[in-house]
Amino acid sequence: METASGRRGDTVRESYSARSQEYTDLLGSMTSTHPSDRALVSSWAADLTGPVLDAGCGPGQWTDFLAGCGQAVSGIDLVPEFVERARTQYPELSFELGSFEALDAATDSLGGVLSWYTLIHHNPQDIQTPLAEFARVIRPGGGLLVGFFEAGTLGPFDHAVTTAYRWPVAELSQELVAAGFEVIETHTRTASGTRPHGAITARRHSTR
Repeated sequence: METASGRRGDTVRESYSARSQEYTDLLGSMTSTHPSDRALVSSWAADLTGPVLDAGCGPGQWTDFLAGCGQAVSGIDLVPEFVERARTQYPELSFELGSFEALDAATDSLGGVLSWYTLIHHNPQDIQTPLAEFARVIRPGGGLLVGFFEAGTLGPFDHAVTTAYRWPVAELSQELVAAGFEVIETHTRTASGTRPHGAITARRHSTR
């Protein structure tokens, strides 16, 4: 029986597939990223031990960035066009098609997961599903970094591709804690002329 979450995943995949070339042209390189975001991801990655997963890797630019930081990294994405582009652009790296709500990774097998703007389309009532899966595959003490649209109140908005959600930092932090993570740092960028950005670094609890 198809679930609401499953239908939502189909909508996200189909919406990004239809605009995959446009997305890649606009956002598929590191030149489109903010310098402070690159600094944050780099410093986060420096503290990780073990394989890293770029969950929702898109066309693979952040996966390649993490490899450049010295990490053994792979990427996964729902969108076939993104995975194909990433494999062509970065043939030395591993990219797989799939959902990060059911990862093909052993429990406690990863040093960290990067989820950079890849939870934004999840209905808030379903957010624990991917977070629980991240908690399953990240080893105790491993890291999670989440990037997202920040706002003072939780709610949907008309994203350019398909409906997305803005989260208050405190509320998403609470969801991470409920999933078994310790929040380490939070970051926001709300200057005029920039999109409202939030990021949270978290650590998997050392005991389950």
